[in-house]
Amino acid sequence: MKRFFKRILYFFLFLVVLGGVLYLIFNEPLPQGEEGPEAEALAQTMLRSLNHVNYEKTRFLEWDFNGLHAYKWDRQTHTADVTWDDHRVILHLKDYGSSKVYTEGAEVNTEEKYALINKAVNYFNNDSFWVVAPFKIYDKGVERRLVKTDKYGDALLVTYTTGGSTPGDSYLWFFDDKGYPIGFKMWVSIIPIGGLKAGWKQWKFTETATNLPTGHKILFFDLKLNNVKGYGIIE
Repeated sequence: MKRFFKRILYFFLFLVVLGGVLYLIFNEPLPQGEEGPEAEALAQTMLRSLNHVNYEKTRFLEWDFNGLHAYKWDRQTHTADVTWDDHRVILHLKDYGSSKVYTEGAEVNTEEKYALINKAVNYFNNDSFWVVAPFKIYDKGVERRLVKTDKYGDALLVTYTTGGSTPGDSYLWFFDDKGYPIGFKMWVSIIPIGGLKAGWKQWKFTETATNLPTGHKILFFDLKLNNVKGYGIIE
């Protein structure tokens, strides 16, 4: 028993040391940037590179987040079919209380319903962001600033002051010479290391002629977005 607890203690200490090392290596302060025409021009260039006009017309988005949660998002009716484990929530994005909840195929109408709705909302807010983040830079409460960098040239600092599950998060977007996103750094509440970098994996050209990612690379981890689809036209 003592040996078991020693192993637990050593493992805990290892995690603390590892976290401290990663913090010292990767942590960066949030950069300062300038709002104005240059920032807006860079944002517009990015949206054109990703066929934003076509994205706005796309009705259905489907994906699987890292094999954990699956989604079918109807952007016309503002609903999302969210499934994980034995649960399914037909989430009404403009009126969460109208959502339907099912566990093992049976509708749930107990107090557990509201906990599952809340969980579905948090899953959707997080997981959809990894799919459509570039298209959210003009959401309500979003601030855009131009940041000059030595390595990537002009970068776009995007701060979400309201909305979602974690308002206040900031992302610094990097682009190629055509304005196509190649990666970003994060200053987010759920990650203690500021400036952690994430790269794009392969982009997918959907049926509606817009570009969506199929994953991201964060340090040593691959975040996979499987079965990504965009189809149907909003009427």
